[in-house]
Amino acid sequence: MIEAVLAGAVAGGTSILFPTLGEVVAERSGVINLGTEGSMLTGALAAYAVGIETGNPWLGVAAGLAAGAALAAVHAFVVLFRGANQIAVGLVVTFLAIGITALFGQSYVGQGVVPLTDVAVPGLSELPFLGSILFDHDPLTYLSVVAAAGLWWMMRSTSAGLKLRAAGERPEVLEVYGSSPRSVRVFGVLAGGALAGLGGAQLATAFTRNWSEGMVAGRGFVAVGLVIFAAWNPLKAIAGAYLFSGAVALQLELQAQGSEVSRYLLQALPYLVVIAVLVALSRRRRHAAPAALQRVFEGSA
Repeated sequence: MIEAVLAGAVAGGTSILFPTLGEVVAERSGVINLGTEGSMLTGALAAYAVGIETGNPWLGVAAGLAAGAALAAVHAFVVLFRGANQIAVGLVVTFLAIGITALFGQSYVGQGVVPLTDVAVPGLSELPFLGSILFDHDPLTYLSVVAAAGLWWMMRSTSAGLKLRAAGERPEVLEVYGSSPRSVRVFGVLAGGALAGLGGAQLATAFTRNWSEGMVAGRGFVAVGLVIFAAWNPLKAIAGAYLFSGAVALQLELQAQGSEVSRYLLQALPYLVVIAVLVALSRRRRHAAPAALQRVFEGSA
């Protein structure tokens, strides 16, 4: 049971990890994007639909990435160029995505897509216990870990990472050195949307391998919360994503084994775990937040 839960945590955590990384990038630039849920949903439908129409799952993944970025572009334009409140716009964008995907996704319910197949790492996948947990997953799962490490390195060691962090901490300093904080934030929001779309694509074409209305089921909102757990650190986001998906895998295993605990309580378990962890860490994580996020409710970019 432990091995099944841990393997489920890694496989299911990929669709959480991508949007969490995206939200880290957006918030490091100084913008909160609650439209992450919507970008995931549009990414999932785009990936699934293109995968079915073309028979190529990788074209579907590319479509999911582009769809997530396109929806994020709406958020970026309204917030960064028209000065609207970030929180309100993010929620509206999410509900817009729910409506659009419900309308255009009806014809794809019940259809089969060519899925992304699992790739066993030669040698390592045969290791006892760890092999099935870490080295026998779809390609996007491996890519998500590489992306986390790459973003961590980019933010710490490159001029682009320095500009990203400066936009979220001291935008006035960025302007003094000739760079536009708004341009950096547009990049942050678009990159965040693209990563959220990638998470939706993995969910639809590799993990569940189907499409249903509202299938993201709050994962985008959980990703926004996990950014605090991760202290805006891409590497720590891996632990947050796997913690949530591990709780999901655990409650599914308990239901499969006929646990006497109410299934409704079991279904709430992953969200209760996230809330408990956030409560425990909120005081410690508060000082890690980018300074520009404190001005969110002023509606300023």
